[in-house]
Amino acid sequence: MLNHKLLDIRNIYRWAGNCLPWLLVLTLVGLLAGLVWGLYIAPADYKQGEAYRIIYMHVPAAWMSMFLYVLMAGSGLVALVWRIKLAEIMTVECAPVGASMTALALITGMLWGKPMWGAYWVWDARLTSELVLLFLYIGVMALNTAIPDPRKAARAAAVLALIGVINIPIIHYSVIWWHTLHQGPTVTRLDTPAAHLSMLLPLLWMTLVIQLICLTSVVARVRNAVMLRAYQAQWWQG
Repeated sequence: MLNHKLLDIRNIYRWAGNCLPWLLVLTLVGLLAGLVWGLYIAPADYKQGEAYRIIYMHVPAAWMSMFLYVLMAGSGLVALVWRIKLAEIMTVECAPVGASMTALALITGMLWGKPMWGAYWVWDARLTSELVLLFLYIGVMALNTAIPDPRKAARAAAVLALIGVINIPIIHYSVIWWHTLHQGPTVTRLDTPAAHLSMLLPLLWMTLVIQLICLTSVVARVRNAVMLRAYQAQWWQG
């Protein structure tokens, strides 16, 4: 079993408490700058006009929805193999943040799809696989809530998270494997990004900001979960 003082949940609690104020300030400043940059400074798209600006929330949220699921599944693997408490907590606490990012990606995608496709929702391969991702997040949260013992619940949630990992490459490659309405890769193209630099830079900035939002949320949730576990242990002992 791995044993290191950095993985001690008491140290994690103190570290999280020290980092949270700084993370909050960085997040708020970065978000304000990103919204001004993306909504007012960046030029309008020559085809989509002003409607394209939703990309500054939609794309970073979609990226983070997948990244957080991989992080959740990775923590679940560590929790199952090495039984580390911090990994168990991470597995559980990543789920609500990942679900919120997935819901944001779906909602902004629907709002973007209406003027582009003429409908809020189509059973496109990427949209459908992203919806499956939301259900997987909800399943992890529901499974964690259904089992009273937090450690058993975390390990059960880890198993479901690992099973659902197969959906991540499906989301990523869906626009390549199947003919879909959703546009293909732009920023991640190997040759040259399709977006102009004046649009790409604020997109990358907003991606960093959304990452900060997710990091702050996960750190806050982990800290609260550590405090709750400590309280429950004291209550049972008392």
